[in-house]
Amino acid sequence: MNKLIQQIRNCQECTKHLPLGANPIIAASPKSKIIIIGQAPGRIVHHSGIPWDDKSGDNLRNWLGIDKPTFYDAEKIALMPMGFCFPGTGKSGDMPPRPECAPLWHNKLLAMMSQVKLILLIGKYSQDYYLKNRLKSSLTETVQDFQLYLPKYFPLPHPSPRNNIWQSKNKWFGDKVLPELKLRIGNILG
Repeated sequence: MNKLIQQIRNCQECTKHLPLGANPIIAASPKSKIIIIGQAPGRIVHHSGIPWDDKSGDNLRNWLGIDKPTFYDAEKIALMPMGFCFPGTGKSGDMPPRPECAPLWHNKLLAMMSQVKLILLIGKYSQDYYLKNRLKSSLTETVQDFQLYLPKYFPLPHPSPRNNIWQSKNKWFGDKVLPELKLRIGNILG
């Protein structure tokens, strides 16, 4: 696993498409029990080199009901984005994750993590990739029907502060989804 993670961190596959250059961000262990598959690192994370080291990460940890030391313990939680590098900024936020990363690295990583109990699919990109024809017609419906994807997957919206409006329109998320998420996370991590 250490060799694979080093290969990922040295990857230059799509450097020519990255405005700030390659800086693959990954945290994983063969002992990881939960995998969080997000979109791609943002500009702040690109510079810090620490996954989810921003307001979205604060929101996600709050959703999960865990602290930073637990979140950053790779033997508990693997942090594996769809795109490992910051893809740049578009008109309404960050660009989509580079399409090269997941096909190049995900299966190799997953094959080395045999103790995984749950995979959190954060946002549309990871849900499209992993749920394929099982998706509902919208991210909202997919998240609302999260039970359909258990026990393997738990789909979630992106925890960006930009999604606060979505959360205020979808009170069921805080009332039904987050308590179930916290319960499952707590049960897995003990």
